[in-house]
Amino acid sequence: MSFSGKVREELAGNISTARHCRIAELAAFIGMCGTIAVNSFDQYSIKIHSENFLVARKVFTLIEKTFNIKVDVSIRRNIKRQNATYSVVVRRHEDAVRILQAVKMAGGNADYISDLRPFSPLVIQQTCCRRAFLRGAFQASGSMSDPSKSYHFEIVCNSQAAAGQIQEIMDGFGLDAKIVQRKKAYVVYLKEGSRIVDVLNVMEAHVALMELENVRILKEMRNSVNRKVNCETANINKTVSAAVKQVEDITYLRDTVGFEHLPDNLAEAALARLEHPDATLKELGETLDPPVGKSGINHRLRRLSEIAEKVRQERGGLL
Repeated sequence: MSFSGKVREELAGNISTARHCRIAELAAFIGMCGTIAVNSFDQYSIKIHSENFLVARKVFTLIEKTFNIKVDVSIRRNIKRQNATYSVVVRRHEDAVRILQAVKMAGGNADYISDLRPFSPLVIQQTCCRRAFLRGAFQASGSMSDPSKSYHFEIVCNSQAAAGQIQEIMDGFGLDAKIVQRKKAYVVYLKEGSRIVDVLNVMEAHVALMELENVRILKEMRNSVNRKVNCETANINKTVSAAVKQVEDITYLRDTVGFEHLPDNLAEAALARLEHPDATLKELGETLDPPVGKSGINHRLRRLSEIAEKVRQERGGLL
């Protein structure tokens, strides 16, 4: 099972004990993956459809537990795509009206609905209800990437208004969600690992949260080790390149002008570098008598390189 599937499975098992939270979650399901039909007699029905069995079961449970309404469940199999679509249907007009009025999507009375509204802020006034609403929205049309590969959390909405409302709810928890248009849909998304951990906490998917944190810790440890290895490798390459250049300059001086006219300290450093071409500055300084520190030996080697460059320029001018 994918990580996204694990999150959805965990959320599907979370049935709130508070009626208002169950209503908020159901409002998200109806708004994200539901349709409201009206027949020629102005009779309403509700259909909530999903390709995920867990979503259908969660909707069925929410309706039955909250309203004590019996619903129909149908399964439509697509042999070509090798998947199935599950539909939870509220057929009776009176039952549909009760649900729509409870989730604040409808006004009026049971005989006639004066208007139909999208997500209503009235069902998410409490923090616990906003958490439940996000649980429903994610289960209905959300997904997550495998955190071992990348960090990505998204909820796909059919309208810009719905995306804006979900973004506002997420931002209320300090998640800083973004919206991008993808073809005809609007996607509310998070990209940072820490934000995705936070949204899992908001939705109360604590098992998935711990799994994600473990993955994050391992990735950060690997990245830290890689950074240190790369840094050490770069330092070694830099040290080796510098030593090779020093040996080239010293060899040039030896073969052209010799060491006889060099100050004793520079000649001593030159001979030490030729004898120990792979030594670090600290190791090279310790071979001298008396020993010299890193800055001292580095200064002498730099003076030798400057002298070698000066000799090259003079000899080049003579040519």
